Amino acid sequence: MAFNWTCPYCNHLQTVVPSQQRHIIADIRIADQAEGPLACEIQAIGCANAECRKTTVKAGIGVCTSNLPAIASNIRNDDYIYMGVLIPDGGNKILPEYIPKPIREDYREACKIIDLSPKASATLIRRCLQGMIRDFAGIQRGTLNSEITALKQAVENGTADRSITCESVDAIDHIRTIGNIGAHMEKDINTIIDVDSNEAETLIEVAEMLFEEWYGDRHRRAERLTKVKGIADSKKEQK
Repeated sequence: MAFNWTCPYCNHLQTVVPSQQRHIIADIRIADQAEGPLACEIQAIGCANAECRKTTVKAGIGVCTSNLPAIASNIRNDDYIYMGVLIPDGGNKILPEYIPKPIREDYREACKIIDLSPKASATLIRRCLQGMIRDFAGIQRGTLNSEITALKQAVENGTADRSITCESVDAIDHIRTIGNIGAHMEKDINTIIDVDSNEAETLIEVAEMLFEEWYGDRHRRAERLTKVKGIADSKKEQK
C-alpha cells in the first residue's frame, strides 16, 4: 500500500510505493513469560530521492492478541512495549549544518529520549529554542522568560528578523512553560505534572517548524541573493 512520507535524512516529501518498503513480523513468543506472547514488527523504507537513497528503519515490540502466528493485526497499538526508529539514530531529522551544532545536538538528543523520558525531551527542546533566540535573534538575557519578552518587543517594533512571527514567539513561550516541568521541581514535591511522549513529539514538531521558518528561510534568501549577485557580476564582465 502506498503512503505519503517525508524522509528524515533529506526532508524530501514523497509517495512510498510497495517496492520502496519492507514490512516484517517476527514471532518471538516464549512460553510463560510475564509480558505475554510477543511479536516484533520491523518496517524499512527506502528514500526515492536520487541525492539521498538512505534507509529508515522502524521497530516495534508488542503483545499479540491471540495464539495465532504473529501478524501485524495481532499487535495492539496500546500494547507496544517498544516503538521507535532504529535508523536514523533517535528518529530525528538530519538538520543542515547552517543550524548551530549545539542546537542540532540538543534536538537530536530530545528525539532520542522521547520515549524514555518525555519530560527530559521537552526540557531539551526548551533549551534548543533558547539557543535559537540567542543565536538567530541575537537576544541574550538572564532567563528564557526575559529573552522571550525581549523577542516579543523586537517583533512588535519591527527590529526582529522577518522570519520571526508573533505566533512563533507565543509557541516558544508555551514550550518554555512545558519544558519547565522537567527543568524545575514543583514547590510541593508531591505534586506530579507529567509530559507524555505524544506531547513531547508535538514540541519537537514545533521546533522543526521553527528551524525551517527561521534558519531555512534565511539560508534560502542568502542563496538567492548570492545567485543574483553572481549573475550581475557575470553580465558586468561581458560588457
